[in-house]
Amino acid sequence: MPSRFPHVELSLPQLSRVRYIVAVTVEQPRVPAHNPPSAAGREKDARQAPDGPWLELAMRAADMGAIAWDLESDTLYLGERTASLFGGRAGVVPADGGERLFRFTHPEDLERVREAVLGAIRTGEPYQIEHRSVRPQDGAVIWLLAAGAPVRDETGKVVRVIGVLQDITERKSADSRRETLVAELDHRIKNVLASVQSMAFQSARKAPSLEAFLKTFQGRLKAMASAHTLLTATRWRGAAIQHIVAAELSSHSQGQTRWEGPEITLTPRATNALALALHELAANAVKFGALSTEAGHVDVSWRPAAGGGFVLEWIESGGPIVSPPVREGFGRVLLDKVTGRELGGEAKLEFLATGVRATLTADASVIISQEAKPARAVIEEPTIAGASVGGLIEKRAAKVAGLRILIVEDALLLALELENRLAEAGAVIVGQAADVAEALTMLKLPIDAAVLDANLNGESVAPVAEALRQMDIPFIFATGYGDNQAAPQGFNAPFIRKPYDVTQVAAALAEVTGRA
Repeated sequence: MPSRFPHVELSLPQLSRVRYIVAVTVEQPRVPAHNPPSAAGREKDARQAPDGPWLELAMRAADMGAIAWDLESDTLYLGERTASLFGGRAGVVPADGGERLFRFTHPEDLERVREAVLGAIRTGEPYQIEHRSVRPQDGAVIWLLAAGAPVRDETGKVVRVIGVLQDITERKSADSRRETLVAELDHRIKNVLASVQSMAFQSARKAPSLEAFLKTFQGRLKAMASAHTLLTATRWRGAAIQHIVAAELSSHSQGQTRWEGPEITLTPRATNALALALHELAANAVKFGALSTEAGHVDVSWRPAAGGGFVLEWIESGGPIVSPPVREGFGRVLLDKVTGRELGGEAKLEFLATGVRATLTADASVIISQEAKPARAVIEEPTIAGASVGGLIEKRAAKVAGLRILIVEDALLLALELENRLAEAGAVIVGQAADVAEALTMLKLPIDAAVLDANLNGESVAPVAEALRQMDIPFIFATGYGDNQAAPQGFNAPFIRKPYDVTQVAAALAEVTGRA
C-alpha cells in the first residue's frame, strides 16, 4: 500500500525535533529537554498545555493539575491548576534543581515529600503522597494529593518526572469532622452506658423487691430514651421544654395532665436531667399521687426566671391525701441532688395534703439562646400548652390475650424479654426470627399479628412486611432510629420506639388487630 506521506529527507537536528514532538504526544505532559523557552514560548505554553486542551479540560473538571519536571533541562511544566497552587503562571518555568517543587510544601511535611519524589527518581517507581502546602496567594494551609511517575530514556535513565496534583482540603476536613464525630459518639455511648449502670445499681439498692426494681428501672431507662430521641431529632443541639414535658405526660389518662409555658430550649445535658426529673414525679404520681385515681390532675407550668434560667412548677390535685414519705428512694435522690446540680439550680419538694408540689429552678447556662427578635414596642413570648390525650394503655395489655404473635427481632435479649412479657399478657408466641430469611419461612404458621424490628443486622425487614401485607396479616414496626425515614416506608403500620415496654407493644397490637 503506497504511503500517504511524501518521502522527505531530514537533517539530524530536524529528525531530533520530530522525535520530540512525537514523544510529547505520547508521554503527556512533557517538557522539552532543551533550554527554557523564550517569553513568547512561555506565553504560548500558558495558553495551551503540551498535553492539549482536551486533557487540560478533563483535569480541570477533576480539579487536578498537571506537573512535569525535566531533569536534563531542569525545568518545570505547570498546568493552569498547578500554577494556582504553586504560584506564578502556567507554562514552563525554571525548576531550581527541583526546589520549586517543594517551595510551598508545609515545613512539617517537606522531608517526607522530598523523599517521595527523589526516591521515585532513584528507584524508577511511581509515588503517591498526601501532604500539606502553604497556598502562596493567602498563606492558607491546604492539603494536596501528589502522584507521579518517572520517565526513562532509551538507556533506562530517568530523565523526567510527570504527575498530577489535586486539592483534597475538603476531603481531609470531612475526614477530620468524621473522626471528631466518631470520638464524640464514643464518648456519649460510654457516658450513657455508665449512666445506665449507675442507675441500675442505685435503683437496685433502693428497691424493696426485684419486681419493683424492674419496674422503676425500666421507666427510668425509657425516660432516658425519650430524651435521646428528642435530642436526635435536633442533631443534639437541644430540646424544648414543652417537648420534654409532652414526652413524659402525653400518654397518661386523657385530661389528667396539662402543661403550658413559653418556648425555652435546653442544652442536651439539661434535657436529660429534666426528663428524668419529670419521670420521677410522674411515676410517684401514678403510684401514690394524683395519677393513681381517675379524679386526679397534674398541672405543669414554666416561666423564665428573673436572673436568667427558668422555673418549672409541678402541681398535683384531686388525688389521695398526701403525707411525706417515710423513706428516701432513688427518685428522691435524683430530684434533690442530681437534678439540682445538672440544672445549676435546685429542686424543691412539698408534700401538701392536697397534693405534691415540686419547683425546679435552673440557671441561665442550661438555656440555648434564641436568635434576637425584631425590636417592637411590646414583645409577647409565645405560650405553648398541651394536655394528655392518651387512654389507659395498661388496660390494653389484656386485649392481646389469645393473639398468635410472630416476633422478628435480631437482638436476642430483647426478643426474649418481649416474648416473656407478651406471654404474661396472654398472647401466644408462635415463632421468633432473627433475620429476613428465617422470618419468611415462619409465615406458614398460624399468625394473627407480628412485631417487626425495622432493621435486622443492617437488612431491611421490608420483604417480611410486604409478605404479611399480601397475606392481610397486621403488624407493627419497632425501631431504634430517631425518625421513621430509617424504617421501611409505604406500610400503614404503627412505629414503636426502642426501648419500649410491653404496654406500648400490646396497645399497638390491639390497635392493628381491631381489639383496641
